[in-house]
Amino acid sequence: MSKILIVADHLDGQLNSSTARTVACAAEIGGDIDILVLADSAGPIAEAAAGLDGVSRVLTVERAENAHPLAAIYAPQIAAAAEQGDYSHVLGPNTTFGKDLMPRVAAKLGVAMVTDIAAVHGPHEFERPIYAGNAVNTVTAPDGQTLVGSVRCASYGAVGAGGSAAVEALSLDAELPGHTRFVELQASSSDRPDLQTAGKVVSGGRGVGSEENFKVIYDFADKIGAAVGASRAAVDAGYVPNDMQVGQTGKIISPELYMCFGISGAIQHLAGIKDAGTIVAINKDEEAPIFEVADFGLVGDLFKVLPELEQAVAK
Repeated sequence: MSKILIVADHLDGQLNSSTARTVACAAEIGGDIDILVLADSAGPIAEAAAGLDGVSRVLTVERAENAHPLAAIYAPQIAAAAEQGDYSHVLGPNTTFGKDLMPRVAAKLGVAMVTDIAAVHGPHEFERPIYAGNAVNTVTAPDGQTLVGSVRCASYGAVGAGGSAAVEALSLDAELPGHTRFVELQASSSDRPDLQTAGKVVSGGRGVGSEENFKVIYDFADKIGAAVGASRAAVDAGYVPNDMQVGQTGKIISPELYMCFGISGAIQHLAGIKDAGTIVAINKDEEAPIFEVADFGLVGDLFKVLPELEQAVAK
């Protein structure tokens, strides 16, 4: 039977939903599922993790060095926990932080890793997208060593709450590097939902025209309670910061509703929204590739369409 260790993804004392999605992937593998929480104070995070369905135990490592998520600090501790607990699998979400962290864990354990797991065929056989999502690759990992993997969160729904796993403090003998230290965190603040986990997302592209014009996207998103994203073209043009980019080299998302304005639908962008529930596209170019994947498409000027949509929402 597999014994799976999941690295908890958390920020500001809150467990991110990517952890629950990773648990869903682990449940398909089968076996005992433990969650490892690294923090300076793990209480609320561990409590949330213990409530996830299917989790056997929550292991906590509380130390001052874990106050801020740093891949170089986390990796030796995760590797030590994996070896100490004799885990067959070590999984983490394929988020921006996970892409930095999990390869370090694999290197510490001396094994290769499977990235961006989108489906499970067996304990050591998985599907992962390649070529910007245009093809699916089936990979088989050796079964005689620990398997380190990152999970494509957009491919899994979050498991529900209702579990009652035990919470245990874990003592680790792990030497932490001194060459990496936390200086400060500079992050934009917003009252809007988180882009990576939001149920509704409104995105703008190059067709929006300017940073000033992006206000119409923000206003409409606020009216329907949606997060705001953007295409790479809009980010490269300086309309919005790069943490709003949706696509293969940005955030891969799976909202229930995805509405895009002025986005042509480059392959890179489509790779980030392929798991969305319903895609609504508004573009004045009737031959834009986005219409090939959209569930609903409207050919028109976004600056004329958006006011009409706002009026409809208001009613």
